[in-house]
Amino acid sequence: MVFFAGKSNPLYYQFEPLLSYPEIRHGIFTRNSGHSPHPFHSLNISFGLGDDPRNVLKNRQIVSDSMGGRNPVFLDQMHGTDVFVADGNNRLSGSLKPEVPKADAAITDVKGNMLVVQVADCQPIFLYDPARKVVAGVHSGWRGSINNIIEKTIRVMKTRFECDPKRLIACIGPSLGPCCAEFIHYRTEIPEKYWAYKDRSNRIDFWSISRDQLLDAGISASHIHVSGICTHCRTDLFFSYRSEKRTGRFASAIGLTNEQETEA
Repeated sequence: MVFFAGKSNPLYYQFEPLLSYPEIRHGIFTRNSGHSPHPFHSLNISFGLGDDPRNVLKNRQIVSDSMGGRNPVFLDQMHGTDVFVADGNNRLSGSLKPEVPKADAAITDVKGNMLVVQVADCQPIFLYDPARKVVAGVHSGWRGSINNIIEKTIRVMKTRFECDPKRLIACIGPSLGPCCAEFIHYRTEIPEKYWAYKDRSNRIDFWSISRDQLLDAGISASHIHVSGICTHCRTDLFFSYRSEKRTGRFASAIGLTNEQETEA
């Protein structure tokens, strides 16, 4: 099984292929075991949604502690294609408070950095180069998909860190599935080149779009892993904007461990 429940209290899921690399730590957290009340119940990690900021800070601390209490990197996600590089020249404070970098993807080669993607239907995507020891966390909503934030992120990994796409491991987390991604106004919202991913009910398979974009970027098919969990169908586990409208955001985190760390 590629995607399974890794730890409990708080519950987070893991990708089995990534567990082969002890130098990284990752987890996709459910919405449960947090401090926020309805409609953000309960492990909401995003500010600006109407949740009490004190609850958000407590929830972020839970995520940080579960991942080893290391340096968290939260982005001000804009549904764009900007990529933030958290390298030695961009030293962040590790604050759990509102984020500074405006971007929808982050890349790091710094041990101790934990990249956190905030989602509720959008795709959280992990990328890892085991040779160069570089990780990336990508927030890809439908706008990010049609503008190919995946390709842009991999391009930065190649130019800044000399990553070879053939080595990359790619994992697509829980997100809006082809069963529920209906776009009534697809003719004005979605470029025609993506209409082939639409069924007769105007539902679009963004998982397949991302998979093909990863393939086009040079990643081997055997290195691409999809959780297969639709957030709209599983609101018992994950936040879903489409299903709930006013709701929270769950955490998808990946980072490089320090020398003394091992997967707990």
